[in-house]
Amino acid sequence: METMNVINMLARWGHVLFGITWIGMLYYFNFVQGGYFKSASPEALKDAKAKLAPEALWWFRWGAMFTFLTGLVLLVGVMKMNQMNPYILMGALMGTLMFLNVWLVIWPNQKIALGMVEGDAAAAGAKALLASRTNVLFSAPMLAGMLAGPHSMGMLKGYGSVNLTTGFWIVVAIIALLEANALFGKQGPMTTVKGVITSSLVLTAVCVGVLQAL
Repeated sequence: METMNVINMLARWGHVLFGITWIGMLYYFNFVQGGYFKSASPEALKDAKAKLAPEALWWFRWGAMFTFLTGLVLLVGVMKMNQMNPYILMGALMGTLMFLNVWLVIWPNQKIALGMVEGDAAAAGAKALLASRTNVLFSAPMLAGMLAGPHSMGMLKGYGSVNLTTGFWIVVAIIALLEANALFGKQGPMTTVKGVITSSLVLTAVCVGVLQAL
């Protein structure tokens, strides 16, 4: 039991540390670098795409990888202790989709957009941006789910059990539709930084409200 506690502590510490790296880079790309790329001189933009962006993407994707791996360790521990609930599942689902977006959508398309591999740079850049915006959209409700599950009081419906309520399945449907949009849709209100931040906060309120009400 003592060994499991140590493993859980290290996994939780690593999960937070790697998560800070990953989400910090996600916010940097969406809130800072994107705006700079639009206003930079051609020479500065070329230099940033050749040197800055690839380095930042390295930290971004590996931060995502190790956040995901340490999250799996924590999830196994939660299951063994019979502490699974809809909030943790919601957070884990969003976090997993965010991780897959990084490795299967954002990174492959960013390599094309940055000229690291051949392809339609404009189309690839648009795909990467939409997936990145969706990750920002998921980030606030994902964190709410991960924090609410293990740390909140008995007010949480389903706490301490895998009570998959109607509200949970509604939230899953919402997440699935938003992920489908990330792969095949448009940015919509997420086009601007203010829009994606507002959308993320609204999504958080909707998801938590649905889980509580239903």
